[in-house]
Amino acid sequence: MVWSQVYDPLGSTILSTLVCAIPVVVLLGGLGFFHIRAHYAAIAGLVASLVIALFVVGMPTQLAAGASFYGALFAITTICWIIFNLIFLYRMTLKAGLFTVLQDSIGGITNDRRLQLILIAFCFGAFFEGAAGGGTPVAVTAAILIGLGFGPLAASGLSLIANTAPVAFGGLGTPIIVLHSVTQPENPEYLLTLSAMVGRQLPFFSVIVPFWLVVTFCGWRRTVEVWPAVLVAGLSFAIPQFVISNYHGPWLVDMVGAMISMVTLAVFLAFWKPKSVMIDASGSGNTVARADATKVHHGHSRDLVIKAWTPWVILTVILFLWGLPVIKALLNVKGITYWEWPSPGLHNLVQRVEPAVAVPRVEPAVWKWGIISATGTG
Repeated sequence: MVWSQVYDPLGSTILSTLVCAIPVVVLLGGLGFFHIRAHYAAIAGLVASLVIALFVVGMPTQLAAGASFYGALFAITTICWIIFNLIFLYRMTLKAGLFTVLQDSIGGITNDRRLQLILIAFCFGAFFEGAAGGGTPVAVTAAILIGLGFGPLAASGLSLIANTAPVAFGGLGTPIIVLHSVTQPENPEYLLTLSAMVGRQLPFFSVIVPFWLVVTFCGWRRTVEVWPAVLVAGLSFAIPQFVISNYHGPWLVDMVGAMISMVTLAVFLAFWKPKSVMIDASGSGNTVARADATKVHHGHSRDLVIKAWTPWVILTVILFLWGLPVIKALLNVKGITYWEWPSPGLHNLVQRVEPAVAVPRVEPAVWKWGIISATGTG
């Protein structure tokens, strides 16, 4: 029997919205106020969702259980698969000492704290957000900033601010892919439509965020001193963000934008220097009035720096290819490297009705996984 979704179980839009928001409050409250571990907070949010679905919305037990299992399977084979492999690559380069070289090569471009903040928190953070998402960029960039002398609290807060520009596309476009899966999964072209629409809105904010980041760190007056560099970083991220999201898809928006922004800013800083250099990582404003003070030597050979960057460049190239439909089609051999599994007890048993859709339609629940074409594998 097909169950129709209920959008106002309490007969009041406000009350129904407040009650249905409880799982989100439980999850975020557990993380932010009670400081419990993420997996425990997630389990608590899941339990709250099940209770509301069963006893408030009136969802049948079989469908609620099936939806929970389907969601867990999707998360493991999509989101967790990406994060697991990215962390594996990160830990491998860390153990080999290459990540330290990469960190030094970024921090060695300039010793102006404002510009280091843009390069690391904004540019490099956006790259990690595009590669893995899930809070990874905040952890990585905060650690790098702390290593350069920023305070732990300031480094964490500034990394969170910087992460607002790329977060809509997340790890390899996962938020857009999930949005597609719950709106029009039967229409593959709609994924590109969603990607394009998001990519037309975000570039404006991507230009603003670097300014917000530096102003938060050191105030308006010292931000004005480096406004050309901040503008270059924002524009060189925003423009590729628009182009990739509109003409390629959601998978590489952040990674390509971040790499272009980082390279563009580094080249710009080779020709432009601020009149005074901020060397105080507290943001209080001790400056050195010498432009040549921005020349920093990290002590690593060119070959070693290239070696440190190589895994991440290869990752970007492979994921660019993985995002092309023709490559994905070649890698997906049904029954060998690609599987589709209709979720029993859930597939086509839930119906969307007005006002969510103009015409009632059943919701497919098909788990799809290409072990080779998956972005996490790439």
